[in-house]
Parts: sequence; structure tokens; C-alpha cells
Amino acid sequence: MTGILQGIRVLDMTQMVAGPLCTMLLGDLGADVIKVEPPGGDSSRGIGLNRPCGESDYFLSVNRNKRGIVLDLKKAEDVATFRALADTSDILVENFRPGTLEKLGIGFETLRQTNPRLIYCGMSGFGTDGPYRDRPALDPVIQAMSGIMQLTGTAASGPLKTGILTSDFVPPLFGTIGIIGALYARASTGQGQRVDVSMLDATVFSMLPREGFYFSTGRTPERLGNAHYQLAPWNSYATSDGRHLIIVAHTDKYWRALLGAIGHGPLAADPRFLTNALRLANREALDALISEAFATESLATWSERLTAAGVLFAPVRDFDEVFSDPAVRDTMVAQIPHPTAGEISVLRNPIRLSDNPTSIRAAPPLLGQHTGEVRAELAQAASTLEHQRVSGAQR
Repeated sequence: MTGILQGIRVLDMTQMVAGPLCTMLLGDLGADVIKVEPPGGDSSRGIGLNRPCGESDYFLSVNRNKRGIVLDLKKAEDVATFRALADTSDILVENFRPGTLEKLGIGFETLRQTNPRLIYCGMSGFGTDGPYRDRPALDPVIQAMSGIMQLTGTAASGPLKTGILTSDFVPPLFGTIGIIGALYARASTGQGQRVDVSMLDATVFSMLPREGFYFSTGRTPERLGNAHYQLAPWNSYATSDGRHLIIVAHTDKYWRALLGAIGHGPLAADPRFLTNALRLANREALDALISEAFATESLATWSERLTAAGVLFAPVRDFDEVFSDPAVRDTMVAQIPHPTAGEISVLRNPIRLSDNPTSIRAAPPLLGQHTGEVRAELAQAASTLEHQRVSGAQR
């Protein structure tokens, strides 16, 4: 079985996390991804150096299924190599500030003149126009600008960023969708097109349905920690052994199941808690009663009791628990050999395709690992074209 993008070549001009994740997803789907790095390498190679070999956790996480080459785009010969690659690629992905490649003479309008089928995806912090176009951006900058930080945390904590790189993770998903859509369109039109994804736009979009509350009320949802601004009970609670679990009782069914499990059946008739609106209005008293109940037993005891009662809940787990769980370990974790790091653990692609499954075919490349190989392929292709030209002229 082959990947759905087998035969598609991707020229990867990205660095850090958002761009490389997009091209890795394309590689997982079978594309031949050629990662172009400057002589000093992708800047993420210097972040998260927790391994004895000196390889970066950041880089290893988002750069599998790629061949790596080094080009110095300040040198004419390397620009020529880049142009040759662009002429033979289906997709180019970059995450520089808008106009960067244009200044080097290798922007979309230039490249499409010799390769009209090229799909060019640009991912930038703030898009190709607008007042913030030329500003640099990384995940926390976008989290702050998008409003996500204003939603995260508690009234006491002040704004907090999310525990994951939300603004680095969401944009490449939209980039991948846009690229695959452009590939589908190209099958009909024969023409490539430009795909632009703004980190700010994508992150704002990711706040669905929180924007609905703002558009209908004109108010920013409060920072409520693990509570919900429109549903109760919906929160985390501590158990007697210092662990935590999350409870979601957003319907009357789950509310009654929770009451039965914690031995508070009579609360179902309490006039303060008859409806979700009332439970929300009396959230502080409700949370106090629930917290008191959960503080009496261990997490293990409550997990067994809540499961039996059909309560919608989960223990708050650390990474040891997550990655030792067969439900995660057996489906999401793979071991692959790396030239210097040895066997490394990576996350599998969560997309499950029945006929064209995603795959992990190659470890993240060393800096410039495939430069010679790719140059040789270009030389061979040029030689073949010249031979065909001469043969055609002689007929």
C-alpha cells in the first residue's frame, strides 16, 4: 500500500515548529519532502538539547519523513539549485515573514513562471497584508494577540499561555488542508495556486465556539481555570491522595449519575441545582460540595466508582501514565532508528486511512544529510532532459 501523496514532491523551506509540522504531515501521507536548511541549520536544532548526542527534541518531533539538504541562498549556485528543485516540485512550503523569498528573487510569482503547477504555501504570523504583516511571531506572541491567553488561567493567576504550542500546532493543520485542497483543484485546472495561512487567523478560528459567546453578549468569557463558563458542574477536583480528576456533568443524565456516585442523591431536588442555569448561578456552592466529597477517597477508588456509575470523568494523568497506557502506547508511539540518536520514540500520525495508511519511513535528517543525493538527482534529471532534447532535434 502506498501513501495518498506518493509521487508528490514537497520543497520544505520552513523552520521551528509550525511550518515543519505541516511538511511532516505531508510526508506522513507519502510525499517526498526535501527540507532546505541554511548552513547553520533550522533554528530549532538548538532547542531542547536533552540527548547525549546533541540532537534537538524540537527538531526530532516535527521533521521525520524528510530528506535534508543545505543551501546558502546568498550564493548564486545555490539559488540555481533551489530554482531547479522548485521547477520539479509540486508544493513549496515556507514560514518566513511575507516578502522574504521575493527579496531573494524566488517568490511565488517568479517560481510559477517556470512551474505553473506549483502550489505555494506561506505560513506567517499575521498574513500577507494588514498592519502587522512585517512583525515577527512565535507561539506565545500569537496566543497573546489572539485572546487565548485572556481565556486561560484563573482570576487569581492572570492570563496564562496554554500548556502546548497551540498557535504553532493549529496553523499547520489548516495549511495541510489548504494544500490538499489546492492539489485537488490542480487535478482539474492543471494550475497551482498560493495558499496563505496566518497564525493569528488560525488561532482565532481555533477558539470556536467561544467567539459565539462574545458575539452574542459583547463580553469576553471569564478566566475560570478548569471550569466552564456556561456549564456546571464542569471542573477538576482533588482526591484524598493528592491526585485530581475532571468531572463533566453537562446534562441532567450525567448530573444524576454524578450525584449517585458521590452519595449526594438528595441534591437532585435542591432548588439551587435543579437546572444547569441554576447550577451555574450557584457554582461556588456546588463546587464546594463536590470537592468535599472527592476529598474523602483516593483517585483509584473514585475511578472505579465513577466508571461503574457511568459518570463522564477522567483522571488527570502525567506523561508516565499517558505513555504507559496501552490505548496510547500501542497506537500512537513508534520507535525508529536515527543516525546519531539511536532508537528514538516518536508519535505516530493519528489519521487512520484504511487503504493508504500514513507511515514513518525515515528519521529526521542530519544537517545536510542528503545534499549530495539530491544534487545528483537534479544532475541526472538535467542530463536526461538534455539527452531527450538532443535526440528530438536529431529526428
